[in-house]
Order: sequence, then structure tokens, then C-alpha cells
Amino acid sequence: MHLTSLDFFIIIFFFLTVLIIGIIVSKKSGASTTEYFLSGRNLPWWLLGFSMVATTFAADTPLFVADVVRTDGVSGNWVWWTFLLTGMLTVFIYAKLWRKSGVTTDIEFYELRYSGKPAMFLRGFRAVYLGLFFNVLVMSAVTLAAIKIGGIMLGVKPWEVVVYAGIITVIFSAIGGFRGVIYTDFLLFIIAMIGAVVAAYYAVNLPEVGGLTNLISHEAVVGKLSILPDLNNIDLVITLLIIPLAVQWWSTWYPGAEPGGGGYIAQRMLAAKNERHAIGATFFFNILHYALRPWPWILVALASLIVFPDIQSLQTAFPQIEAHKLGHDLAYPAMLNFLPKGLLGLVLASLIAAYMSTISTHLNWGASYLVNDFYKRFVKPKASEKELVAVGRMSTVLLMIFSAILALFFQNAKQVFDVIILFGAGTGLLFIFRWFWWRINAWSEITAMISSGVISILLEKNSQILFGSNGFLPSWSKFPLVVLLTTVLWLLVTYLTKPERKETLQHFYVTTQPGGIGWKKIIDEAALEGISIHKPKETNNFPKAILAIIISTLLVYSTLFATGHWIYGNISIALLFSFIVIVCVYFLTKLWKHLKGAIV
Repeated sequence: MHLTSLDFFIIIFFFLTVLIIGIIVSKKSGASTTEYFLSGRNLPWWLLGFSMVATTFAADTPLFVADVVRTDGVSGNWVWWTFLLTGMLTVFIYAKLWRKSGVTTDIEFYELRYSGKPAMFLRGFRAVYLGLFFNVLVMSAVTLAAIKIGGIMLGVKPWEVVVYAGIITVIFSAIGGFRGVIYTDFLLFIIAMIGAVVAAYYAVNLPEVGGLTNLISHEAVVGKLSILPDLNNIDLVITLLIIPLAVQWWSTWYPGAEPGGGGYIAQRMLAAKNERHAIGATFFFNILHYALRPWPWILVALASLIVFPDIQSLQTAFPQIEAHKLGHDLAYPAMLNFLPKGLLGLVLASLIAAYMSTISTHLNWGASYLVNDFYKRFVKPKASEKELVAVGRMSTVLLMIFSAILALFFQNAKQVFDVIILFGAGTGLLFIFRWFWWRINAWSEITAMISSGVISILLEKNSQILFGSNGFLPSWSKFPLVVLLTTVLWLLVTYLTKPERKETLQHFYVTTQPGGIGWKKIIDEAALEGISIHKPKETNNFPKAILAIIISTLLVYSTLFATGHWIYGNISIALLFSFIVIVCVYFLTKLWKHLKGAIV
């Protein structure tokens, strides 16, 4: 593929714009760690919402969706669509709790909720585990996508992509800090979405595809169109729908969809002006993320089934791609090769935008853990703000180097997704309950964290013996089994170990006011001592919040289905779901007024 002068101009202009923004905000970002990692806790909901959705629009996301659609059809996306339930739980329950906590990072939460050496260990270990190892794993998946895009569209080698993309992103991330990330995310998201829509339009209208009508009636595509899995295929329904809806959304930890909030979503809630802005940001993010954004990627993936029906056709078309990098996810960048000159630069800039947005967020987020929760807490507690910012910038560079190296060893995006999902299995219920049940302690979290990883590794190593046609358990039972065993273990340890100190529990309750019957014992004990820790006005909103979660979930899923059926030309079904959307908006608007007065 040959880029024209116009293509190069668009890409260079994009890079310069991003770098200029980073330079402009660098002085203020470097003033303190609060500025560098939270932008002074004074950001509006819409800017934070765009940043959340821009971050989750990674360079690997369209490739992941293409892999899923080509393998399991449109319905295969339920493996991540079900995380909407987690997102809405964060919107109406956990957003205000995180903002009230006043912590700098969600890892700092551990020494607010727990006490003693176990809490210290948990904070330090999780800072390194998530900030370094887990964070590098996620960034490597994003960088892997950049490698494939560069190889398919530009014919460059993996190491070249890693060097060029990494240097530009790490410079911008290191100097701009969180403020630079947030400001540029708005621009990056707009560019990324324009590129996605343009790519979908041209993919559908390729001569080989013949337009939208021919696409949805083509024999290679018809069997992949259903938004719900084939109800006659029990194993598929269990794998793609029942397990994600019944178990996965609440039981596993995944970046951007953490049960109870967390990670870079929590970082943005903590950076909001107040609780109202934290709630608005997460609600805005969930609507864009689940309801509207997936369809351009899905259309490209469906069109690719006609142009590149299998992996062999991809290998034939792109012989320069290394054999171990071949996969269905390559179909997305492969389809972009048909873009006309001029628009190619725009779409390439959009993919670069998606890459930079996600990587810059993960670099800043991971560095915040390493600086605030490890270096400052355990290495040098009296370090100056200037020194901490310098360590943050150094950490940013090292995280980029580690993730770039690891990316060279992975094969496809879904492979990394499956690893992350499996290793987080069973921990989600604890992350939800730790806010509302006083009995959970640091040992509960330590047990969940360790047992989830160990059990996942053991089951994976013995997978052929235990699961599938050669085992005595169905293949879909692996994930629920990890969840069950992990949950049983951390519950058992919870009751076998001592609860947290009374003073710690009372302080946590006073700070966050979580409410719920799970804190009744602590509230009653404090009352007997003449201490009032409960504020009814802060906690009387739970039933309305649950109702809002249900209506909002129905709203987003109905929007998702309505959009899909409008595209498919199923007018009557599209009208039905559109009507449901309108009804949900009406009732949610009425309910929101009551929630607003109680939450803010």
C-alpha cells in the first residue's frame, strides 16, 4: 500500500496536534502528583465520559470484534456486551462511593477499607501486580494490534511498529500526564469514530460485497447475522449468553468493566468535579461503549467474510505476515487496504488515535499505582512532589518498553482477552460486596486474588483431561468452576480470619456512607458507644438506584438491537426496539430527578 502526500499530511498533522497539546499542559501536569494523575480533581462529566470511551476504543478492539464475528457471528459479542450490567452498577451505586472515598487511586482504597500489615501487603502487591504485570499484558494486546495493522496496511516489520508508535506515545504520555490524556482523548475519540464509520461504509460498498443488501443476504454472512446465539445450539447459548449474563459480568475483573468500579474508570471518577459529574461520566460512557460504537466494526467484519472467507485467504493476500501472527483478527486491517487514497490517511490516523488513547491511559494509570501505591508508600514516603512526578514519567517509559517486548510474542487479541478473563474469574463478587459487608477483610481479597490465578492455571494445564469430549465436564464449565472454587475459598477464609479493626470499619463507613444491611452490626456498635456514623439521607436511595440500573440496561440493549435491525432492514423489529428506547428514556428521565437529589 502506498500513501499519498495527502495521507501523510493528515497523519503528520494529527501527531503534531497531539504532541502540542501534551507540551501545552506539561507544566501544569508536572506541578504535583494530584495534577499528574488526576488533573486536580476538577474535570467535567462529558470530558471524562469521552475519555473513558476513547480509552476502551483501543487499536485491538476492532480486531477483537472482527475475530469474534468471523468465528462466532455477531452474537459472539455477548462475551463483552454483558459487562454493561457491571457498568450500570458502577453508574448508579459505585460512582458516588468512589468519589466520596477521596483516594488518589483505587489501590489506595485498601488501606481505607482494611488495616494492618495485610492491608499494606495488599496495596503494595496489587500496585505492582496491576500497575506493572497486568497493565503490561493489556498494553501488549493493544500493541499487537498496532503491529498487525502496520504489517497489513504499510508492510512494516513488528519491531518498526513497536519503535515508531511507542516513542511517539510515550513522549506524549510522559510529558502531558493525565490532563494531556483527557484533553486529547476527546479529539482522539472523534477521529477514531469517523475513521471507523468511513471504513465500514467503504467495506460494505466494495464491488466484491455489493452494498448492504447484498451483504446481509450473502451465503457467507447469513449465518453470522443473528444478534442472539442460535437457541438450538445449547453449548453455544451457554457459552455466549447464559454464562456471561449469569456469571461473568459480576464474577470477573476486566479493565474498563471492573465489578464495583476500579482501574482507569475509577481514576476518571476520582478526577471528577463531584459525585454528579462522576455518575454522569460513567453513564455517558456506557451508552456510547455498548449501544452505538460496535456496529461499524461489525459491518467491516461481516464484509470481510466475503472478501477473505478464511485464514488461508488472508495468508495468500498478505504473505509478508509471520505465520504465528495469522488469525481472523487480521481481517479488519486487511479490509482497510481497499480504501481510496486520501481517506486512507484519515483511517490510519483514526487507528493511531485509538492506539494512543488506550496506551496513554494505561501508561498514566499504571504509573499512578507504581508511584502513589508503591514508591511513595513503601520506598520513599517523604519524596517531594517533583521527585514523584519524575518517577511517574520514568515508570511511563518502562511500562511502554515492557509491553512492546511482550507484544512480539502474542498471536491475536482474543487470546489475551481470554487470559485476562480467566485470571480475573471469581474475584468480582468480592469487589462488589466489600463496600456493603463489613465482614470482608484483607485476607478475603488476598485469597481471591491468589486462588483465582492458581486455579485458572491448574485447570488450564489439565484442560484436556477435565473438559470437552475427552473429559468428564463440558467445555463451557471451566469458567464457572474457577468462579465457584475461588468464591468458596475466599468466603471460607473470611470466616476463619479476624475481622478488620473496629476503628477502621467505622472510619470507612463515615467516609463513604455505603449503607445496606451488611453494615448494621457496625452501625449498632457505634451507636452503643455514643458515636453516630450513619447518615440516612446519604443511603436511602438504594431501591431507586436498582430500578435505574434495570431501566438503563434495557435502554442500552434496546438501542443496540434497534441499531442492528435498522441496519439489517428489519423495520418492524427495529421500530419495536426503538419504541422501547423511547419508553426507557421517559421513565429514566423521571427517575433521574429523584436520584439527583439523593445522590448529589
